[in-house]
Amino acid sequence: MLTKKQKNLLIFINEKLKRTGISPSYDEMRISLNLKSKSGIHRLISALEERGFIKRLPHKARALEVIKLPENAGAQDLYNNFSPKIIKGGLDLNKIDDEEVFIPVLGKIAAGAPIVALENQTESLPLSKSFLGSNEYFALKVEGDSMIDAGINTGDYVIIKKTNIAENGKIVVALIDDHEATLKRMRKKGPSIALESANPAYETKIYNNERVKIQGVLASLYRKF
Repeated sequence: MLTKKQKNLLIFINEKLKRTGISPSYDEMRISLNLKSKSGIHRLISALEERGFIKRLPHKARALEVIKLPENAGAQDLYNNFSPKIIKGGLDLNKIDDEEVFIPVLGKIAAGAPIVALENQTESLPLSKSFLGSNEYFALKVEGDSMIDAGINTGDYVIIKKTNIAENGKIVVALIDDHEATLKRMRKKGPSIALESANPAYETKIYNNERVKIQGVLASLYRKF
């Protein structure tokens, strides 16, 4: 008999193979089970292999073959047990029925004092293709509480549509002096740009236009429960 995590991982692998013909990465498997490290995935894979549910294919990196599924296992089990949800933007991963894709998490973004900009992929997040459309997106993990009144908490992931322009009043990823990145509401005021927090504990910062570059606009929010 499989444990809940073993069963969920097996179904996730099977569904990904059915849709794409390619085994999910260990990072994708880790995210699907809301695990903090890949070591747990290695243990689950070994357990499934020992029980005869999957087989590792030789001479291929991370290639897996599903041999059998538990009785009464269906695709809906995957979404019933998938913990992350998008809670803004109208998309609920528990209800998607079209193919998902994974977008890169490029590091942390400050919702407080600016932090040094990061551009290294640390993990990936699953999103519905219908949500993404033809636009290019990336994700950042929020650090700080300056946007809490906008419903953005520390530890959340913001889904950012990549663009270098934004309408007044939009929440943006702003790069300051080509060095520090922050998540703020942007308001243009003549030759200046105001970056507003959504927390009265933080002051609005005003910069000359040439000091601020827009990296993207907030499209949605991803929160792990």
